[in-house]
Amino acid sequence: MNNHLLLTHIRGALIRLEETIIFSLLERAQFKRNRAAYDSGALGDMFGAESLVEYMLHETEKIHAGMRRYTSPDEHPFFSDLPEPLLQPLRYHENPLVKNTVNLNHELLRAYTDILIPALCAEGDDAQYGSTAVCDVACLQALSKRIHYGKFVAESKYQAEPERYTTLIAAGDRHGLADAITDDAVEEALFQRVAKKAGSYSGMFLDPQSAKNFQTTVTAIYRDIIIPLTKRVEVDYLLTGKR
Repeated sequence: MNNHLLLTHIRGALIRLEETIIFSLLERAQFKRNRAAYDSGALGDMFGAESLVEYMLHETEKIHAGMRRYTSPDEHPFFSDLPEPLLQPLRYHENPLVKNTVNLNHELLRAYTDILIPALCAEGDDAQYGSTAVCDVACLQALSKRIHYGKFVAESKYQAEPERYTTLIAAGDRHGLADAITDDAVEEALFQRVAKKAGSYSGMFLDPQSAKNFQTTVTAIYRDIIIPLTKRVEVDYLLTGKR
């Protein structure tokens, strides 16, 4: 097995991403919900049919695409009309993933706007639209990387038990695959670890009650958004990857 597929290696990468996600959410939480940043046309027609956040994300991805970010197997764009890399593409000889097109960023963006932001941020408008959009881009990119890392988790589990997974894949058994990839003990340990980190980090910047609320919200984000979408990525990857 490729060393990058060892679950210990993968879990280490996911644990490191927790800090990135928690701090990016903490940065976003300092501003109010700012609905105008998410509604097309709310700030005028300067962004075309896109909202401010969509415009900022789209323009950021164009720049990053030129720097070949989305040629990496662990990066997934939110937009498909991106320019070709300006730099010569790298060859990822150690990429263990089978060819696939699984990308749940459209669902992530919807969940982020409709569920995550209302839960994370105080209702209201502080007019900090630019700062809001900058924070949102950082949050969305970190969340996307974390969720789509599920492909590596799925491939690792497949290679550890190929016969079991081949049978489930051949039957198109989404429920069976979901059960196979789920480890309740690992998930519970993750939620406890995230809660501890969120409480500790927010406690350095927020009053005790606000820090407690942030801790509860971040744990719920992992439980209700990040992990379910990650599992969707894993199952979709196993079902669509051509072996």
